Amino acid sequence: MAKHFNIADMYEMVADKVPARDALVCGGRRATYAALEQRANQLAHYLASQGVGAGDHVGLYLYNCNEYLEAMLACFKLRAVPINVNYRYVEEELLYIFTNADLVACIHHQEFTPHIAAIKSGSPAVATFVHVADDSGCEAALIASAEYESALAGQSPLRDFADRSDDDLFILYTGGTTGMPKGVMWPHRGVFFAAMGGGGWFHPDGAISAPEQIAERVGDFPIIGMALAPLMHGACWWYACIQLLAGNTVVLNPAHSLVGEEIWDIVAREKVNAITIVGDAMAVPLLDALEGNPGRWDLSSVFSVGSGGAVFSTSKQDAFRQHFPNVFITNSFGSSESGNMGMDGGGKKGQGLGNVSKNEFMSVISDVEGEPHHHVAPGEMGIFARSGYIPVGYYNDPVKTAKTIVSVDGKNWLLLGDEARLEEDNSITVFGRGSNCINTGGEKVFPEEVEQALKANP
Repeated sequence: MAKHFNIADMYEMVADKVPARDALVCGGRRATYAALEQRANQLAHYLASQGVGAGDHVGLYLYNCNEYLEAMLACFKLRAVPINVNYRYVEEELLYIFTNADLVACIHHQEFTPHIAAIKSGSPAVATFVHVADDSGCEAALIASAEYESALAGQSPLRDFADRSDDDLFILYTGGTTGMPKGVMWPHRGVFFAAMGGGGWFHPDGAISAPEQIAERVGDFPIIGMALAPLMHGACWWYACIQLLAGNTVVLNPAHSLVGEEIWDIVAREKVNAITIVGDAMAVPLLDALEGNPGRWDLSSVFSVGSGGAVFSTSKQDAFRQHFPNVFITNSFGSSESGNMGMDGGGKKGQGLGNVSKNEFMSVISDVEGEPHHHVAPGEMGIFARSGYIPVGYYNDPVKTAKTIVSVDGKNWLLLGDEARLEEDNSITVFGRGSNCINTGGEKVFPEEVEQALKANP
């Protein structure tokens, strides 16, 4: 059977290469690549027995846990589509996701049973429920939800599934910062290269050119990587995929909140090498814990601290450097729609969020109502845009898709929503969301710039 740039295909090749290696650590639970593979196969067979198949959407309404990644892989194996469901949603938002995403099944923590029961009549298409047991005491029978381990019991551990495709969908629902959450539809090949580095994050030769090369890239000494965000957010979900497809070990935060001391306990115990956070909101409690407990932890294993998805101020980066003088610090720019844009924060002369070089895949495009889109000239403002590997659109939202993916000179470009300026040196300065900017005396001030300035002067 031919292999594809499909996350399930590539994970299977990696699992065959290093079956005994730890793939996942969450709290007191560990799973090898072989165990994760076997349990994902069993869940896939159970879902198939309930009528879930290619193209069907399965909600993942879970805290961080091993089952989250098992369920993700199980869906991909069936060519089904896992849908991230924010566990902080109130019932109105939950109903919106269940119906807008056209879910046919939902895998959830037992604790969330009452929320599902409250909206079940409004989402009759969701016919299959599977719950991960917890100590909440909630009655799963309210929604006829099968217990997760019981669902797996007796199912085949074999990977006897149909051939898959590069174009199978990976749908990521946004956080809804500019309205209701939107389902960003990525083909597997596109999200693998745009958001996951194409297998090149940990290799000097960069991205792979054939799916089979993913197993060849697996090293003898795995990186231990910890993502602090919930898996329901793209930053953590994608990071977990990056690590798994490199044969590394993913460490998750098992708590439902972030406590700095607890995170450093895990980092020290698991000898974590690379930490990924989401901006200052996570940096502050981590730094506070370090400053309040000098010498408490042996953190000599850490060689990388990265951030994405929110402002990671220069002052906080400098604070990390004081504690980890030899650590490589990165500040990535990206979104659910763009993947990783690979930009370090801090624009020129203190302006904007940061800079990238204009190239065949990144540009600044005009977005004036009633006028054709075009690439702006140096010194002009427009919308930051990306081409190449981009989403195919927003699920169930053709109007938003048409406004966001535009054709310029016969090539499709994704308008990312951030205002930007093309500089005379052909670099691009990115400022932020124009819809949120402040007009002061005719000058535009972006909230992100205010935030950066305040954090630079505590």
